[in-house]
Amino acid sequence: MKRDVKKVLLPDHQAFSHAIEAMKCYEEAKDAGASPEGVEHLKILAESLFQAINDYQLRVLGGPDYTNH
Repeated sequence: MKRDVKKVLLPDHQAFSHAIEAMKCYEEAKDAGASPEGVEHLKILAESLFQAINDYQLRVLGGPDYTNH
């Protein structure tokens, strides 16, 4: 697979902002004593956003494709 550095997401990309905001919401809900189900939902959302960024970065940099396993 060819590496395409031009497609790498930089830290100021909106995807990072969304993932960071989701993590903040998770932490705030946890600290505020929100329901365990609500906290878990926010945790999964934040983790999935960061995982999506990671998978994308690996793909454009020619790393292993974990989605086919």
